[in-house]
Amino acid sequence: MTIGLILASWRVSPVPPLRGVALTYVELVRNTPLTVNLVLLFFGLPKLGLTWSPKTTAIVGLSIYTGAFAAEVIRAGINTVGRGQVEAARAIGLSFGQVLRLVVLPQALRASIAPLGSVLSALVRNTAVAYTISVLDIMVRSDRLVTATAQVIPVLAGAALFYYSLTLPLAVGINALERRQRILR
Repeated sequence: MTIGLILASWRVSPVPPLRGVALTYVELVRNTPLTVNLVLLFFGLPKLGLTWSPKTTAIVGLSIYTGAFAAEVIRAGINTVGRGQVEAARAIGLSFGQVLRLVVLPQALRASIAPLGSVLSALVRNTAVAYTISVLDIMVRSDRLVTATAQVIPVLAGAALFYYSLTLPLAVGINALERRQRILR
């Protein structure tokens, strides 16, 4: 969320270099497979002298990846805020940062609850990709169980149910939050 908020703020910034950096980051990361990003971080960073554990690499890689998607969701939410509100805030002397923090982001985040819930759910499911860099997750354990038992379907169905058990409460919580924040019209 932090990466997404920063990038979305930069995307709508009046400062062209910030918009350019954010646009480049978002487009580059969103249009590159997560597996490529994780493998590049895991095997590429040690060439530059940075060595992280697989778990740290997975956390950083998933954060970088998910942040780009969150940025686009938040930017779309920012675009739902009426231009008149922004102009009124500027007319009373608020700076760009104040307009964003006090007027735009509260409304944008309210409008972004459901899509951000989808991004968060995708993050939970994307943890399975950390398997490619040897992070001991559900898929590694499932793979080991398949090797030991030769029961592919039951083991993978169990893994799917486990992911479902993680994402279902998340979806229920997001729906409740969305209902609570809904503006009655």
